[in-house]
Amino acid sequence: MAYVIDEKCVGELDGSCVDACPVDCIYEGLTKRYINPAECIDCGACLAECPVNAISAPADITDRTWAEDNKAFFSLPLPGREQALGDPGGAMGTGPVGADTALVAAWRLENHPDE
Repeated sequence: MAYVIDEKCVGELDGSCVDACPVDCIYEGLTKRYINPAECIDCGACLAECPVNAISAPADITDRTWAEDNKAFFSLPLPGREQALGDPGGAMGTGPVGADTALVAAWRLENHPDE
Protein backbone atom coordinates (compact mmCIF):
# COMPACT_ATOMS: atom_id res chain seq x y z
CA MET A 1 0.00 0.00 0.00
CA ALA A 2 1.18 3.53 -0.78
CA TYR A 3 1.06 6.73 1.23
CA VAL A 4 -2.42 8.29 1.30
CA ILE A 5 -3.77 11.84 1.33
CA ASP A 6 -6.97 12.27 3.34
CA GLU A 7 -9.76 14.85 3.77
CA LYS A 8 -7.50 17.35 5.55
CA CYS A 9 -6.10 18.20 2.10
CA VAL A 10 -9.46 19.26 0.63
CA GLY A 11 -9.08 22.94 -0.19
CA GLU A 12 -5.38 22.90 0.73
CA LEU A 13 -3.29 22.81 -2.44
CA ASP A 14 -0.06 24.02 -0.82
CA GLY A 15 2.25 21.87 -2.93
CA SER A 16 5.07 21.30 -0.44
CA CYS A 17 4.48 17.56 -0.67
CA VAL A 18 4.76 17.70 -4.46
CA ASP A 19 8.12 19.47 -4.28
CA ALA A 20 9.43 16.81 -1.86
CA CYS A 21 8.30 13.77 -3.86
CA PRO A 22 11.27 12.23 -5.73
CA VAL A 23 9.07 10.27 -8.17
CA ASP A 24 6.43 12.92 -9.00
CA CYS A 25 3.48 10.75 -7.93
CA ILE A 26 1.33 13.43 -6.24
CA TYR A 27 -1.34 14.75 -8.60
CA GLU A 28 -3.53 17.83 -8.27
CA GLY A 29 -7.28 17.44 -8.51
CA LEU A 30 -9.72 20.33 -8.39
CA THR A 31 -9.55 20.86 -4.60
CA LYS A 32 -7.32 18.04 -3.29
CA ARG A 33 -4.10 16.22 -4.11
CA TYR A 34 -3.89 12.46 -4.67
CA ILE A 35 -0.98 9.99 -4.46
CA ASN A 36 -0.86 7.46 -7.27
CA PRO A 37 -0.49 4.09 -5.50
CA ALA A 38 1.13 2.52 -8.56
CA GLU A 39 3.82 5.20 -8.74
CA CYS A 40 4.50 5.84 -5.02
CA ILE A 41 7.72 4.22 -3.76
CA ASP A 42 6.77 4.56 -0.06
CA CYS A 43 9.77 6.76 0.71
CA GLY A 44 7.93 9.12 3.08
CA ALA A 45 9.52 12.29 1.74
CA CYS A 46 6.09 13.94 1.44
CA LEU A 47 5.00 13.15 4.99
CA ALA A 48 6.95 15.82 6.85
CA GLU A 49 6.27 18.46 4.19
CA CYS A 50 2.46 18.43 4.42
CA PRO A 51 1.38 21.62 6.27
CA VAL A 52 -1.96 20.10 7.35
CA ASN A 53 -0.85 16.54 8.26
CA ALA A 54 -3.07 15.06 5.55
CA ILE A 55 -0.65 12.32 4.50
CA SER A 56 -0.54 8.92 6.18
CA ALA A 57 2.09 6.21 5.96
CA PRO A 58 0.80 2.78 4.93
CA ALA A 59 1.34 1.33 8.41
CA ASP A 60 -0.74 4.12 9.97
CA ILE A 61 -3.84 3.72 7.81
CA THR A 62 -6.71 2.31 9.86
CA ASP A 63 -9.61 3.50 7.70
CA ARG A 64 -9.19 2.50 4.06
CA THR A 65 -11.73 5.08 2.82
CA TRP A 66 -9.12 7.60 1.73
CA ALA A 67 -6.75 4.91 0.43
CA GLU A 68 -9.53 3.69 -1.84
CA ASP A 69 -10.29 7.30 -2.83
CA ASN A 70 -6.66 7.92 -3.87
CA LYS A 71 -6.81 4.72 -5.94
CA ALA A 72 -10.17 5.74 -7.48
CA PHE A 73 -8.70 9.04 -8.69
CA PHE A 74 -6.52 7.06 -11.09
CA SER A 75 -8.66 4.00 -11.79
CA LEU A 76 -12.16 5.44 -12.37
CA PRO A 77 -13.32 8.09 -14.83
CA LEU A 78 -13.55 11.42 -13.01
CA PRO A 79 -16.47 13.82 -13.48
CA GLY A 80 -16.18 15.42 -16.91
CA ARG A 81 -13.69 12.81 -18.18
CA GLU A 82 -14.46 9.82 -20.37
CA GLN A 83 -11.50 7.70 -19.28
CA ALA A 84 -9.63 6.95 -16.11
CA LEU A 85 -6.38 8.86 -15.61
CA GLY A 86 -4.45 5.60 -15.22
CA ASP A 87 -0.74 5.72 -14.49
CA PRO A 88 0.61 8.61 -16.55
CA GLY A 89 4.11 8.29 -15.09
CA GLY A 90 4.34 11.64 -13.35
CA ALA A 91 2.20 14.53 -12.24
CA MET A 92 4.35 17.26 -13.77
CA GLY A 93 3.55 16.22 -17.32
CA THR A 94 -0.13 15.82 -16.49
CA GLY A 95 -0.64 19.15 -14.77
CA PRO A 96 -3.75 19.96 -12.70
CA VAL A 97 -6.49 17.47 -13.50
CA GLY A 98 -9.37 19.84 -12.70
CA ALA A 99 -11.63 17.19 -11.17
CA ASP A 100 -12.00 15.36 -7.88
CA THR A 101 -13.38 11.97 -6.98
CA ALA A 102 -17.06 11.60 -6.08
CA LEU A 103 -16.06 11.12 -2.42
CA VAL A 104 -14.14 14.42 -2.30
CA ALA A 105 -16.90 16.31 -4.13
CA ALA A 106 -19.52 14.97 -1.67
CA TRP A 107 -17.26 15.62 1.34
CA ARG A 108 -16.71 19.19 0.22
CA LEU A 109 -20.45 19.83 -0.25
CA GLU A 110 -21.20 18.36 3.16
CA ASN A 111 -18.44 20.19 5.02
CA HIS A 112 -18.15 23.43 3.02
CA PRO A 113 -21.54 24.00 1.34
CA ASP A 114 -20.94 27.72 0.73
CA GLU A 115 -17.74 27.27 -1.30
